[in-house]
Amino acid sequence: MTKPPFELVVAHHGATVLRVCTAIVGSNDAEDAWSETFLAALRAYPTLADGANLEAWLVRIAHNQAVDLIRRQSRQRAVSEVLANQPASDPPTPPSSAAAALARLSPRQRQAVAYHHLADLPYAEVAQIIGGTPAAARRAAADGIARLRRLIPEEES
Repeated sequence: MTKPPFELVVAHHGATVLRVCTAIVGSNDAEDAWSETFLAALRAYPTLADGANLEAWLVRIAHNQAVDLIRRQSRQRAVSEVLANQPASDPPTPPSSAAAALARLSPRQRQAVAYHHLADLPYAEVAQIIGGTPAAARRAAADGIARLRRLIPEEES
């Protein structure tokens, strides 16, 4: 079985990757993480084995890009603290309560929820991405969903 053209891969899996990126880095940075994911995927696509699970492969790349983005932002925040005397830019728009609740999950819970519930990956693949066992991935996702139910107001559910 040959690989489909990369444009079809983007069209078919783009929405899933965007949902995962949004869950991990938030709505303000999701498009950047999405773009970086597909740039990295485009570079690696020629060497990908025929018949590989494209969705799992893309979610893994999205995970790595999201982690890299979070690390870059952390370093940038440290630098911006040093430059605190500079005038501030326009304030960011407040996130929805669902996005804010998702941001309050631990990184492991947020990733497990995103990969399993948004990208529809089985727990075995989630465990490969975030590390640990499928049972631990299932527990992290269940704990994350339980916490989200407590954090998100009823009218938004």
